[in-house]
Amino acid sequence: MAGSTRNKIAWAVFALLAIGVGLYPFMYWFISEPFGLLLSKTSELLSSSHWNIGFYGHITLGGLALLTGWSQFSKKLRARNLKLHRNLGKIYVISVLISGICAVYIGFYATGGWITSLGFISLGVVWLYTTLRAYTAVRAKDLNLHQGMMIYSYAACFAAVTLRIWLPLLTMAFGEFLIAYKIVAWLCWVPNMVFAAVWVRRKGISLV
Repeated sequence: MAGSTRNKIAWAVFALLAIGVGLYPFMYWFISEPFGLLLSKTSELLSSSHWNIGFYGHITLGGLALLTGWSQFSKKLRARNLKLHRNLGKIYVISVLISGICAVYIGFYATGGWITSLGFISLGVVWLYTTLRAYTAVRAKDLNLHQGMMIYSYAACFAAVTLRIWLPLLTMAFGEFLIAYKIVAWLCWVPNMVFAAVWVRRKGISLV
């Protein structure tokens, strides 16, 4: 009984974090003055139309991926409404493809130099790869591989949440945003991948 309660609480926290951070990017469309991560960007970069397309494409579609992806892990949803599950899955895949490509592009301009850039570009590539593998697997009716790759894909997507947890903590710990940002470019997603690997193994999912 206690385990069931803990699972329900964990699921509720997981869903609330995904929804909250998924909605957060839309604030950038309504606040005219730079805020958040935009405060660390140069005026030259902020005036670049290509970078703005990449940035807003990434955060908007990434937010949509967060909002739609978490529900895909609900067994009740799949059992009650398989069509909705599939439609949400299509929205998630399309969102990831656009957001992931944008993420790789803007990663080259990440604050903090090559260490930060490499971290975020690697995350974008992992996100794209695992999502495409999940999609091709379900098309081939390999549900086992599809489920495993979706776990990895959403673990990469959830980096948007873990970044916002780690960044303020690291900034306080080091007393400097730039150092914290270089670390969080890797810390926001690598532990997520480790967690996903453990989860996949415990579920007995073979990815071969």
